[in-house]
Amino acid sequence: MATTSFPRPGRSGDGRPGPLDRYTAERATGALRGPDGCVYLHEGAVYCVECPAAPDVGARLATAGRLPPESWRHAADAAGADHLGGQFLLQQGWLTRGELEVCQLTALLDAACFVLPPEPAATSFAPGDAHWLGVVRPVGTTALLAAVARRRAQLDRLGAWAAADGAPVVPIRPELPDHPPLTGRQRRLLAHADGVRTPGELAHALGQSAFLTLLEIRRLAATGRVRLPPATALPKRRPGACRPERRGPDAPVWHLPDPGVLETADPDVALLVRLRTALEENL
Repeated sequence: MATTSFPRPGRSGDGRPGPLDRYTAERATGALRGPDGCVYLHEGAVYCVECPAAPDVGARLATAGRLPPESWRHAADAAGADHLGGQFLLQQGWLTRGELEVCQLTALLDAACFVLPPEPAATSFAPGDAHWLGVVRPVGTTALLAAVARRRAQLDRLGAWAAADGAPVVPIRPELPDHPPLTGRQRRLLAHADGVRTPGELAHALGQSAFLTLLEIRRLAATGRVRLPPATALPKRRPGACRPERRGPDAPVWHLPDPGVLETADPDVALLVRLRTALEENL
């Protein structure tokens, strides 16, 4: 089911061991449920992560035309008490093992970006609970958390455009002829953006990574190809307003955005940010 907003990615812990660390160390098997989703463990390794914000394996296979939804539901019904849904898909010849593993790992990492690490005070663990698909390709929690951290760092570098996360994606025609070329993913997103669906709804409609959709929409917003919500528009400044100035105890003080917030590894985006900042200084 499509979502209108994402759980807030990029949560950082306080360095103390969390519930996932505990059950990993105990080599536990079961389901760790939190407010944003569920993490399935087998002997301390993660083999499935479910989150409403991210399309699951079945949705991805269906939108790709690889497996009809009814076949996915049939596999879930046939999984049985031993949770052998994945084996059933392979035995029927509907998928190859490579296809199943790649799709499962992709969906797992995508959902993990919104679920991990779980909030300690809002989790519950059900020993022995398993996902009907079964263990396809487990991932060590250390490696998974490191991959999630790398992805969130990418998103954090575009934090100045976070307002686009939950807003309808409204494409706008770029006025500058030297805009950086669009990637294939960006072209597809803009082609399906109808001005109504949010990044989360687009990800579900296209059956693609929710996290990468979020990242690309922020990049598009940064390069002026996607409209930000009006509430996030920066106030117009008079000449010299960027310099601190007070004329009374309650007088406003205008500051340019914190340069650290606008840091980005993309040289094209960085150039546009510098140009925007220079223009704002003279508004």
